[in-house]
Amino acid sequence: MRKTLMATVVLPFALGQAGVALAQSTPSFQSGNSAAQRNAVNNQGSAELFYMIQQLQEEVRRLRGEVEEQRYQIDRLQKQGRDRYIDLDQRILSLSEKLAEQPSAPASAGSSAGSGAPVIEAREYRQPDAEEREAYAEIQDLIRNQKNYDEAITQIYGFIDTYPEGDLTVNAYYWLGEVYLVKPQLEQAKQAFTIVATRYPDHRKAPDALYKLGVTLDKLGEAEQARVRMQTVIDSYPDSSAADLARKFLGAEAG
Repeated sequence: MRKTLMATVVLPFALGQAGVALAQSTPSFQSGNSAAQRNAVNNQGSAELFYMIQQLQEEVRRLRGEVEEQRYQIDRLQKQGRDRYIDLDQRILSLSEKLAEQPSAPASAGSSAGSGAPVIEAREYRQPDAEEREAYAEIQDLIRNQKNYDEAITQIYGFIDTYPEGDLTVNAYYWLGEVYLVKPQLEQAKQAFTIVATRYPDHRKAPDALYKLGVTLDKLGEAEQARVRMQTVIDSYPDSSAADLARKFLGAEAG
């Protein structure tokens, strides 16, 4: 009886101890498994992050390459523009110097009846097409509305180079002189007005160019040459508005 009683007591106690031991061992296993899972997740996250960083670095390198290429293209275009600008400026200077060296046409080539003013033979100028008119309108907008004179000068040179010896080409030379006069770059203005006045004396812009040449010469301190040009305006284009301005100029000088 005593042995039976002892067995009854000892058996539940042993089972309880085994249960406690099992209960204590289970969290340890689960904890180890969770740590392994966390490490695996962390390793995967690190790999993905490293891959993303590599992708971003590659994208930055690609964008830098595109920026460098665009910068090179911009520098090249700017250099081409400067070279063309210098080339045309030299051509205009050379042309104006050649024209200035040429002797004036004799007045006997033609005189209007009773006025004594020389008759300038008119020529037929090439008329512009729609594209040329549009390009010229853009130049006018730059000058009149935007007051962007530097860009206007660049476009005028391009216009003269693209559309030579046309009706609007003469206008372009005249406006080149006007813009240079405003800046003021007086030597360049003198060159441009000289081209219109001497190379295209029959053009509608010639009287205005000759008058503005006189104004430019006066600003340069060449007063005598300025008066000569003003008198030429009066003699050659007596009925023009430029002649009226020239008379006022000489009247003010005399006064």
